[in-house]
Amino acid sequence: MRIVGDISELRTIRRNMTGVFGLVPTMGALHAGHMSLVRRAKMDCDHVGVSIFVNPAQFGPDEDLAKYPHTMKNDLALLESLGIDVVWSPSPEVVYPAGYQTWVTVDDVSKPLEGKYRPGHFRGVATVVLKLFNVFMPDRAYFGQKDAQQVTVIRRMASDLNFAVDIVVSPTVREADGLALSSRNAYLNEDERRAAPVLYRALMAGKTKFEAGEKNAEVLRTVMLETLLTEPLANVQYVSIADPNTFKELLEVSDDAILSTAVIIGKTRLIDNIHLREPHKVNEHFGEGA
Repeated sequence: MRIVGDISELRTIRRNMTGVFGLVPTMGALHAGHMSLVRRAKMDCDHVGVSIFVNPAQFGPDEDLAKYPHTMKNDLALLESLGIDVVWSPSPEVVYPAGYQTWVTVDDVSKPLEGKYRPGHFRGVATVVLKLFNVFMPDRAYFGQKDAQQVTVIRRMASDLNFAVDIVVSPTVREADGLALSSRNAYLNEDERRAAPVLYRALMAGKTKFEAGEKNAEVLRTVMLETLLTEPLANVQYVSIADPNTFKELLEVSDDAILSTAVIIGKTRLIDNIHLREPHKVNEHFGEGA
């Protein structure tokens, strides 16, 4: 496994790799969710690269950039055990050199939900992912369903800018009690950790109500919110039932809606979502011309 921080060295390594190349972008602090993406990429591709870069451009001024977990030694050991070909772990100065002033904005789908509560977040995400695509030149890039709006932003960018890359989405990996795996789960104390599965319970309450025949989106949002409010430690930012391709809120729910929520527990902001139809029915590949 090659570990590099320089762009030109990475490009040289990449040029010498033939066959299908898969990329798994990460910010490190790897967990089983990341590993599921890496394993899937290994199954699909001849070569796999992983980026480890805590992207400062996607953090707001009051967010957790300074305390974001760094576990590089453990991360590299995990990736080496899976036979990854190359890891790119650049410094911020390599990605955003002095005088940097070019940014990527994906308009409509970036505005609601995460875009509303984290202004500038998706500009930072889209910019760094475009840079990763330019440097790695992957045939396939792997993302988790937990960051559903982010995936939709990246799909839109890849399509609009004619990147010949398939965006492959894997299901959210969860703890036994339903909590979606996230590097930020490490911030939770014992009481907060016990409270955190309320996000998944709320999503499932909405889905169960839908499956019982309820199609009114506002009724379903109310069911989700009421479930969240049963947890005293939960500070709800939003509950949403939206079109999964645009993230516009729905009035009536069809079988391809996405249910999502953002909740602050203690000082930790958690997000989660589920589709109303089974993951295997959701379009997982989205490339040029899609």
